[in-house]
Amino acid sequence: MSDFFYLIPISLALGLAGLVLFLWSLKNGQYEDMDGASERILYDDDMPSQ
Repeated sequence: MSDFFYLIPISLALGLAGLVLFLWSLKNGQYEDMDGASERILYDDDMPSQ
């Protein structure tokens, strides 16, 4: 039973850290261009060999 006194604060701290990191990524625009990477693969940027 005494293990719960350690596990509950650790789980709350990890949850809070995950929330802070998620909000930080939203603030920095990590989710702005969701289709860019999937469309970029379709473009052929390679130079033709001569």
